[in-house]
Amino acid sequence: MTRSSLFPGFDGLLTLSRREGVDIKPTLLRVLTDLYVQASTHSADEERQFVELVSRLVDDVDDATRAAVRARLAIYPGTPIEILRKLGLRPSQDEAMLPLAGLIPPALRAPAAKAPMRDDSTSAGLAMQPRDAAELSEMFLRAAPKERIAILENLATAPLKPAAPTPRHRAAHAIEALEMAAFNADVEIFTAELGESLILPARITQEVMSDESGEPLACAVKALGMPAAVFERVLLFLKPEMGQSVHTVFRLSRFYDRLSERAALIMLAAWRGSAMAALRAKHRTALYDDERPHVRAGGARTGTQAAKPIVRSGTDGFKR
Repeated sequence: MTRSSLFPGFDGLLTLSRREGVDIKPTLLRVLTDLYVQASTHSADEERQFVELVSRLVDDVDDATRAAVRARLAIYPGTPIEILRKLGLRPSQDEAMLPLAGLIPPALRAPAAKAPMRDDSTSAGLAMQPRDAAELSEMFLRAAPKERIAILENLATAPLKPAAPTPRHRAAHAIEALEMAAFNADVEIFTAELGESLILPARITQEVMSDESGEPLACAVKALGMPAAVFERVLLFLKPEMGQSVHTVFRLSRFYDRLSERAALIMLAAWRGSAMAALRAKHRTALYDDERPHVRAGGARTGTQAAKPIVRSGTDGFKR
């Protein structure tokens, strides 16, 4: 499938949604719809990619997600005709206002009499495999600010298991140490404390700290439970280039207030899982190759022994 210009890295998350045990197709469909309706116009290539992706996702999501997407696209004037028909909506004619559909088709209507059954394991969230976590982490760190916001907003309702919150006493101590390091503009101490308190791999911690946009840092300290007022002081003092920009401080402060702690903890779980994926990838080839010579050598020895039958002789010198 071609790479979507609307959402760089979307193909990787679509692959993640097809893995057994992780169903985030509802999240993908919501993210894609939100990004599409935010722009007033789209190129022919963007429209084609939107039709292709939505058509593959809309039939595999729950009724609530389908209804939410349907409501968003019903009032958006640039919704492609193919998607309107797939959702049971009437296309606009003569450039008139797009009408809402009268009745929801039975295939799209949620059952009213029977409530959906809930499984405790599903409601708690599904744990990501290391490879899935690495793909989600990489996509988030590569995304633009607007795309990061969309990812985190939709992760808040995604059926993924978040990382366990840091114990309160440990979090309080870490927040105090981070604020002191920020006040002294000591980025090195701040980075070391952040990685240790969140149990983050060094590579991810460095990427979080070196990101110029600031959303990964906000996500990390939100997972730690840092109060909004402390986060604002961190922004003002930690990095001069960030603290001197009123627009940057205001933008990240507003983003921090809207950021869900659950979404931040899910991203924290993805960051931790990416370290295990990297470790497995590092050792997989060596472990696999180590087994092959033993199998071939064992097979050769077996064939040699089978070609020569064992001849035994008794004490009297006669062959048996």
